[in-house]
Amino acid sequence: MALEARIIRENYFRILEQIHQAAVRSGRDPSQIRLIVVTKGQPIESIRAVVEAGARTLGENYPEEALPKIEALRDYSLEWHMIGHLQSRKAKFVAQYFDWFQALDSLRLAQKLERVLSEQGRRLPVLLEFNVGGEESKSGWRAEDPDSWAELLPEIEQILVTCPHLIIQGIMTMPPLTEDADQARRYFAHSRRLRDFLARAFPGVSWNEISMGTS
Repeated sequence: MALEARIIRENYFRILEQIHQAAVRSGRDPSQIRLIVVTKGQPIESIRAVVEAGARTLGENYPEEALPKIEALRDYSLEWHMIGHLQSRKAKFVAQYFDWFQALDSLRLAQKLERVLSEQGRRLPVLLEFNVGGEESKSGWRAEDPDSWAELLPEIEQILVTCPHLIIQGIMTMPPLTEDADQARRYFAHSRRLRDFLARAFPGVSWNEISMGTS
């Protein structure tokens, strides 16, 4: 296990350095970019190793899989992000155990979370999920066509008005999987333009976060 922990530590710091260098090359402040370590399918020992290397922001796709991990690592000061599609019947898990929800993809789910959070007296930072590639297999509001973005505004406004326990912090998207870096960048740029559009439409909301990871 000592060897595995050392490899995990080395990989973690290597990725942090790659992020730092990429930020500098693009003229960005590296401190504005944070790495979310996705722990889906990983054993507690591996997760503990990356936490002890310094990771403090962890992402999970499935609430039931996350709960024993959250309990086992309770002694660490961690921030847990729910990053996967959420069935409304499981909203109570996210409302109770997670610090962020990155995949808010419908008004119906927002209202379900609002009811649970209101009962618990909690507020939850969320990212709105958009489908920028128009893929039928992906969740999120369809946003591949900029000409249709105005049609998204009424539902988002309804969330803002009726769901005070949800704190919108930005947007999330999972662009189509591709090995072509230039094509991936086009989707990322598209998401940035969408974020800017929403920021103009709702200037009183924080749109600081853009989560654009991919496999």
